Amino acid sequence: MTIRSTGGRVAAFAWFAFAVLNLLDLAFNITGKGDPHYTVTTGTIAALLLLGCALAYVLGIRPAIVGDDDAGVLIRNPLRDVRVPWRAVREIEGTHAVTVRFAGPDGAEVKARAWVHQTSPRAQAKAEARARRDEAHAKVPTAKLKGRTPALYAAQRLNEIRERNRPKTRSGAPDKAAAARTAEEASPARGAVTWSVPALTSLVVPLLMLVALGVASVLD
Repeated sequence: MTIRSTGGRVAAFAWFAFAVLNLLDLAFNITGKGDPHYTVTTGTIAALLLLGCALAYVLGIRPAIVGDDDAGVLIRNPLRDVRVPWRAVREIEGTHAVTVRFAGPDGAEVKARAWVHQTSPRAQAKAEARARRDEAHAKVPTAKLKGRTPALYAAQRLNEIRERNRPKTRSGAPDKAAAARTAEEASPARGAVTWSVPALTSLVVPLLMLVALGVASVLD
């Protein structure tokens, strides 16, 4: 299961198309006359377009929530990744945003919030009010309606996968249950938060280009 922001991806691809057309125009002078002229100004415009592409990638393309039966849950935020095996997950909530509480590398509890499907408190209140109105006209349990925001729906789907992968303890197999508990105590599952090298690189490169071009313009 992979959850992304459709609006963010559409906006990002629209910027990519805009940037590619402008870069081609800068490189080949498509809309002008004569041969292209490469100046510091041209390079600065190209670097700004590339920086915009980096922001589109980091904010629109990269963010996602991935739930995998084997690997656990992965939260890709603009600059950091959160990887948590299901055994390390303590709680998954969906209110104003999808949040995951899990055991960190040192065993302490860590709370990670997903960039995807963030909802303002006002939108959350509207969703709850709409759910109460729907409940008044339909025989549907409140638990299925209240606060039905994208964040809550995503959290529900993740919790379903988590329940499927929860170790089952049967009364007729106490030895297997005890072995599962012993294995968990011997090698406890831990989540990890890491920086995304591709995301950081995509931002740093055009910024360095802008700095270099700025120095060149001063020295010129």
